[in-house]
Amino acid sequence: DRWCAMHPSFGIPNLMLYIVGGTVVIYLLTMFSSSAATAFLWLDAERVLHGEIWRVLTFIFVPTQRNPFFLLISLYFYYFIGNTLEQNWGTGRFTIYYISGVVLTVLAAIMGQIFLGGGTVFGGTAYVNMSMFFAFAMLYPEMQVLLFYIIPIKIKWLAYVDAAMFAFSVVTSLLAGNIVQALMPVMALLNFFVFFSPYFQRRVERE
Repeated sequence: DRWCAMHPSFGIPNLMLYIVGGTVVIYLLTMFSSSAATAFLWLDAERVLHGEIWRVLTFIFVPTQRNPFFLLISLYFYYFIGNTLEQNWGTGRFTIYYISGVVLTVLAAIMGQIFLGGGTVFGGTAYVNMSMFFAFAMLYPEMQVLLFYIIPIKIKWLAYVDAAMFAFSVVTSLLAGNIVQALMPVMALLNFFVFFSPYFQRRVERE
């Protein structure tokens, strides 16, 4: 909050527009070439540590969906969420939130490579998007969306389902001995807990 107040011009306006546009470009590239053509974009901690620094940024543009219809729906949904958060928080605060999620994802991959001897090749911003969705659900829990484009459901219930799936994924990864796979989503969501820690603290104090 202090940083944004002291630097009102800080931030990337319409950040999600650049993320969505870059993802569409990479998706079109994969349509007209082999998957190996975009392999240099993925986050690979071992290769990053060997000098391929661009991967810490380019992985965010790797599409997480192969079906063009579901990709467009997903991109529109997360553009809407990101744009709404930017309008609510301001450009600076939203930029910090998004970039911190990316940085934490990269750190998790590198820590896994250095301390656990095995990194994860990772593309897309699934964990960052999850963090963004949780932030949106905290601000607009009663907003309704159409599940499967038919069933109206409140954002807060989708967030509960997402949280349960997230916890299940972490637990199953730990049980399978894949600590890196369990670490990455937890690290990526740290920005959510940092940003909303005052809210959680006030809630605990009231109870």
